[in-house]
Amino acid sequence: MDRLVEYTGHHPLLVAAAVVAAVLVIAYEARLRAQGSAAVSPQELIRLMNQGALVLDIRPPDQFAAGHISGARPLPSAEIVRAGDTFKKHKAKPVVVYCDAGSLASSVVRQLAAQGFTKAFSLRGGLTAWRAENLPLAKT
Repeated sequence: MDRLVEYTGHHPLLVAAAVVAAVLVIAYEARLRAQGSAAVSPQELIRLMNQGALVLDIRPPDQFAAGHISGARPLPSAEIVRAGDTFKKHKAKPVVVYCDAGSLASSVVRQLAAQGFTKAFSLRGGLTAWRAENLPLAKT
C-alpha cells in the first residue's frame, strides 16, 4: 500500500489517466448493457421468428421493396404512433424492429414500449448486420 501511495505521488498524471480510462470503460459497458437488453443479434432474431415474433421494417418503402427480412412487415414512420392500435394482438409477443444500421430502431422500440409492448427489441446492427452474416433477403 505504501508503494502505491509513493507511485501515485511520483506519477500523478499516469494515475489520473488510468482513473479516467477506467471510468470511461465502465460508462461504455453500462451503456452497452442498457442498449443490449433491448437489442437482439441476427441469430437471436431467427430464433424469435421461429417462435412467431412480429418483425417490423421501419425503412422507407423503396428500400423495403429492394430487400427485406423474409416475413417482415413495413412500418411507415407515420404509423409508429398508432402501432399500439395496429398491432395490439402482438403486445405480449416478441416484436423486433429494424432499420439500416439499428440506430433508429432503438428509438422506435422505446416508443413501442411506451405503448405497452412488453417484448419489443431492435435488431443490433440493423439490416447491415443481417447482410454481414450472409442471411437471405426477400424482395417484393
